[in-house]
Amino acid sequence: MSTSKPADTARTAVVLFTSDLRVHDQPVLRAALRGSEEVVPLFVLDEGVREAGFAAPNRRAFLADCLSDLDAALRERGGRLVVRSGEVVRETAKVVADTGATVVHVAGGVSGYALRREQRLREALSPYGCELAVHDEVITVLPPGAETPTGSDRDHFAVFTPYHRRWAAARRRAVLAAPRVVRVPKAVASDPVPARKKVADTSPGLAAGGERAARKQFSAWLAHGSSGIEAYENRHDDLSGDATSKLSPHLHFGCLSPVEAVHRAEHKGGAGAEAFVRQLAWRDFHHQVLAARPAAAWSNYRERHDRWRSDAQEIAAWKAGLTGFPVVDAAMRQLAHEGWMHNRGRLLVASFLTKTLYVDWRVGARHFLSLLVDGDLANNQMNWQWAAGTGTDTRPNRILNPLAQAKRFDPHGDYVRRWVPELAMFEGSAVHQPWRLEGPERARFDYPDPIVDLAEARARFERARE
Repeated sequence: MSTSKPADTARTAVVLFTSDLRVHDQPVLRAALRGSEEVVPLFVLDEGVREAGFAAPNRRAFLADCLSDLDAALRERGGRLVVRSGEVVRETAKVVADTGATVVHVAGGVSGYALRREQRLREALSPYGCELAVHDEVITVLPPGAETPTGSDRDHFAVFTPYHRRWAAARRRAVLAAPRVVRVPKAVASDPVPARKKVADTSPGLAAGGERAARKQFSAWLAHGSSGIEAYENRHDDLSGDATSKLSPHLHFGCLSPVEAVHRAEHKGGAGAEAFVRQLAWRDFHHQVLAARPAAAWSNYRERHDRWRSDAQEIAAWKAGLTGFPVVDAAMRQLAHEGWMHNRGRLLVASFLTKTLYVDWRVGARHFLSLLVDGDLANNQMNWQWAAGTGTDTRPNRILNPLAQAKRFDPHGDYVRRWVPELAMFEGSAVHQPWRLEGPERARFDYPDPIVDLAEARARFERARE
């Protein structure tokens, strides 16, 4: 992506916030303040996002928290957040026309929608003599196109390991301090900042959003030994231990800077920090894949010529957490309750849907996007493709056995009993061995029989992939 450069100074600039809802380590805001006397911190409740089906209740509620917190942070610095509703390009152009702004600053995106938005903004702002400045090191640690394979005409890395080597060796920008003063033109009108309480149909256990919550959570996780970053290398796959950072929603909305997260983790040091930073590299990896191949959001990155099954009852059971496989059902119920799911759980349920039930990965990706508060297009879609074997996985036909995975990552059944209350009183390894729960026992626990035979499902998948 190219970055347009504004004039050296301007009386008024617009900061178009997107997935960068923070004041700490905020290159977009800092650039606008550095080059202008006044800025308009603008967020548009984009009708295009809603019409595309991405305005899921959980993300709308979390977004309301983020915007309220951003407005408060700006007011502490003498400014405020300007909120508009409608089509993002049209509303931004209105603000430019009203204020005489000569530059609009925005963070670079990687989705097809974001790239089209940038182009349409350039076209719409040009008649006003207003430039568009796109900043790439905001949403990811490194710009998506910063690293490409050496000695190749390829425009992105398709395998994580060589990408990670280059990513780890690359120079990163410094962390920027939060501004002390933000001057906003008084005459600029704003819609009310949205309120979380006005969003219906959210998950009951949905976490709070906003930069303050993100920074507090990250600092606590850095400091906590047994369930914090120090234990991350050994416990990040522990389903019942709940020792992951849970920062993905904050990273998705930009309440926490990924660059600052890397710097602070590396300053902490240790194997846990290295493992955590590696996960941030995975996040960048998926963004650079989608930036180079925007169509991969909904089309196979690597075509396997699958003839996917579509059993409505099996799909409904998977969504409801009623497959008869306790660890799969536990993960799906966590998703419904929290709008979030443990990463190991995501891999398990994705493998179960795409490999065991042999259902199109797009069915699962859409369901996740309907609930996940961290429903990031790059990470969600590319992880689903990885699990389905149509993406970047170098072993595309691997199948995660839900029983073996449960024994390994939930050996005492604590995760299952937390999320599947029917089995809360059921002790022992049989929780992970549903064949040991005979029909009458399952009825007593009001828990369903397995919807599929694992051996038959494996054979079916292997035949299909031949």
